[in-house]
Amino acid sequence: PPGPVGKFLVTQMAAVAELEAGLISQRTRAALAMAKARGVVLGNPRLRAGTADQARAAAAVKQRLSRARAADVLGVGAWSWGGSPATSKPLRSCACPSSLMPPAAIASRRPATGSRTGRPTRPA
Repeated sequence: PPGPVGKFLVTQMAAVAELEAGLISQRTRAALAMAKARGVVLGNPRLRAGTADQARAAAAVKQRLSRARAADVLGVGAWSWGGSPATSKPLRSCACPSSLMPPAAIASRRPATGSRTGRPTRPA
């Protein structure tokens, strides 16, 4: 309905929707707290595995090990820094200052001159 009655109805529907959203949020938080109390580990297990790899690489870097040693810890080849995205992702994602990276690894992150794909080339 047009006019003030329509405005009233829309306002009431919005208030009910906001109330329901709050109740859903409250129930969800309570259920998560109960699950944690039972010892359930929440989250995507595949992401937790990736986080463990990143933690190992970051620990290797914190111990002042070279990026090549970090690659050994992760079980990937040092050439893969600029190569296969699947194997180099843990190395690229760890918080490692450029000063600890060998010049070849820094250069391999940049696209090669004249590269049509814009992807880094594999070092020789």
